[in-house]
Amino acid sequence: MKRYKTSIPYAFSRATEANGFLFLSGQLPLNARGEPVYTSIEDQTRLVMQNISDTLLYCGSSIERVVKATVWISDMSHFDDFNKVYSSFFKNGFPSRSTVVSKLAFGLDIEIEVQALA
Repeated sequence: MKRYKTSIPYAFSRATEANGFLFLSGQLPLNARGEPVYTSIEDQTRLVMQNISDTLLYCGSSIERVVKATVWISDMSHFDDFNKVYSSFFKNGFPSRSTVVSKLAFGLDIEIEVQALA
């Protein structure tokens, strides 16, 4: 098992690799300093998806190798706008996905975690 550290000062690994899979921790719309970014749901989704893509590349994988995503949004009214941006990141078909409506850390509107082939 291999763990990838995060530069953000919280008690979790950026990703864990085990048995041919990468398990990414939930990604919030945080900037490089770990500060919340309060923008539109589209911009928050784009930042989260870019952070996921960057993390996957850092770990030797890619967005095309995502097999499962779990998404939390703060309000169901965000679903269509989130989904448009999220969908644009997957060019070769979509992974399995669950979407949950929930209150999120720091009052943000979205969090996404993924599992991908290593």
